[in-house]
Amino acid sequence: MSQRKLKPQVLLFGLVSLLNDSASEMIYPLLPVFLTSTLGASPAVIGLIEGAADGLASILKYFAGSWSDRLQRRKPLVVWGYALAAASRALIAAATMWPVVLTARLIDRTGKGIRSAPRDAMISDVTPREERGRAFGFQRALDHTGAVIGPLMAMLVMSGIGLSLRTTIYLAVIPGAIGVLLLLVFLREEPREPRTTPSSESSTRLPSTFTHAIFAIALFSLANSSDAFLLLQAHAMGVTTALLPLLWAAHHVIKSLFTTAAGGLSDRVDRRWLLVAGWTSYAIIYAAFPYARTLTAFFVLFIVYAIPFTLAEGAERAWIADLVPADARGKSFGIYYLANGMCVLAGTAIFGVMYQEISPRAAFSTGAALAIAAVVAVLATRRR
Repeated sequence: MSQRKLKPQVLLFGLVSLLNDSASEMIYPLLPVFLTSTLGASPAVIGLIEGAADGLASILKYFAGSWSDRLQRRKPLVVWGYALAAASRALIAAATMWPVVLTARLIDRTGKGIRSAPRDAMISDVTPREERGRAFGFQRALDHTGAVIGPLMAMLVMSGIGLSLRTTIYLAVIPGAIGVLLLLVFLREEPREPRTTPSSESSTRLPSTFTHAIFAIALFSLANSSDAFLLLQAHAMGVTTALLPLLWAAHHVIKSLFTTAAGGLSDRVDRRWLLVAGWTSYAIIYAAFPYARTLTAFFVLFIVYAIPFTLAEGAERAWIADLVPADARGKSFGIYYLANGMCVLAGTAIFGVMYQEISPRAAFSTGAALAIAAVVAVLATRRR
């Protein structure tokens, strides 16, 4: 069966995700150095900034998703979300003290918080059920492409042209601003009826299958701690600092190449099987990480570490969209992002304590066990 073309809104969201993530990833690898070397911040301050930013984003995603169901148009939330992210990068570049960077990161995460659930609800609104996996996979694939382009752009302008760290951060404003302009001019939202009355509120109560799905996803999110620990483990085993971006770029190249196809596969088979395969492979890879000792081993692990997310990212979001009524999609994605974000934060904290106080092997083994528990939870959840 021939595949239909993706909707223009999906193509536009993919392009904007590429531009926005290119801008974000130009800054993200440089931010710890900028904070410590230029602004004199301590590692504890870096932890405070990132923890506060991610926690705020997770909470706002829930409220923005629910709010978008009550509005006639989701587009304003999406545009403002990307605009805040673009503006925050200019504020980081202009910062002369770390509290300004904290403020900028909170603005950036506010933008992410208010745009993510409405954007995903819009993708679901315009995409037939049998095409949703491919649509979400496409958006995620271009997001990962941006994660490859961004660090390479930063390396080019700093090493090749010789621009300063602060100037490079200023340049990161440009791709994000272009993305906002594209949304303002080209994003068209199909008409829909907003949910405004108490009767419609009660008629769109989320089904129990959705709750079971969120429980399974939350379990995996507990296993899915910050990828910074993978880079830390590689560095501790002798991989040089200069090679760490190369490891990370290789990981994102695989995601960008295959996430669309994996999402499309989930449209043809039970989406849960993609999650089972992805999360099981995650457990195996995580269990293997503490045993790696050579650069070759780490390159292999970082490349195959893309497999769980390649398989699961599009299927996960499409599964959520399948389980809920159309006028509760914003709320459902808000709950999804809230559960995901808060459990990743909790999982990262647990992993960090175990990594430092017990051993890396204990931390990675715990993450692998939680991933297997999530697989069991998925298998126990009905398809629809």
